[in-house]
Amino acid sequence: MPLNRACLGKAYSSAPADVTLASIQNYARACSDDNPRYFDADVPGGIVAPPLYPVVVTWLPLITALTDPELRADLLRLLHTAQEMELLAPIRPGDRIFPAARIAAIASVSGGESLTLELRASNQHDQAVSRIRFTVLIRGRRAPAAGSELHVPNDAVARGASLWEVTETIALDQTFRYAEASGDRNPIHVDDNVANMAGLPGIIVHGLCAMAFAARAVTDTLCGGDPLRLKQLAVRFARPIFPGDSLTTSIWSADEGGEHRRFSFETANAGGIVVMRDGRAEIRSP
Repeated sequence: MPLNRACLGKAYSSAPADVTLASIQNYARACSDDNPRYFDADVPGGIVAPPLYPVVVTWLPLITALTDPELRADLLRLLHTAQEMELLAPIRPGDRIFPAARIAAIASVSGGESLTLELRASNQHDQAVSRIRFTVLIRGRRAPAAGSELHVPNDAVARGASLWEVTETIALDQTFRYAEASGDRNPIHVDDNVANMAGLPGIIVHGLCAMAFAARAVTDTLCGGDPLRLKQLAVRFARPIFPGDSLTTSIWSADEGGEHRRFSFETANAGGIVVMRDGRAEIRSP
């Protein structure tokens, strides 16, 4: 049954999320990120949340929207295809975050239907902290299996040599740690049997966990380790990522001269297959 387009524009809210030091640090550990800004209270400016942490505090209205029976989204046929994040203000321990979601777009695409949700979050001072566009593909019942070349072709882009390359390895228990820290317990990430039912060879890594690895690469190379300098981050998920995969994120300048505040990036596995593409990052001045 197709998505119910009468739901376009429908809004969802949830109880506010109270940010704790433990939740920030658990999320950073789940993403294998040991940046002192998430752990050391003596660092100038104090502890802040990682760039991808807004997905934690907006998770409840997001999943409320996706499981809305009126929308008719089949989660077993859902593939997260793109994520765009605008990081507006830091999130710190003790903050109270007020999240909301809205169904921003529904469209027919090759292989099924595309669904985009807009997620907004503000703090106890009525200050916006993040804006997110979360896009998924609901595969048609005759679409290829989730592990195949389905919706994002790997077109070569002539960009010359990258400015930086960062390689990290996904831990074998990464999906279990990420599921607990993020709240995203979709069984395709923790249960091989359910993953097989969804057409996958086994459990796959959360797209947002992989994006957090890319965010770390961007923060370390472009921001001098300061996550507050990361203003915008966006990526398209091109292929499944599996526990144990080695990922290399390559970064290029996207500015044509000038201040070099906009960058592009992509992430490939050890076989050279691009698993995240069309990456964009915008950096604030120090």
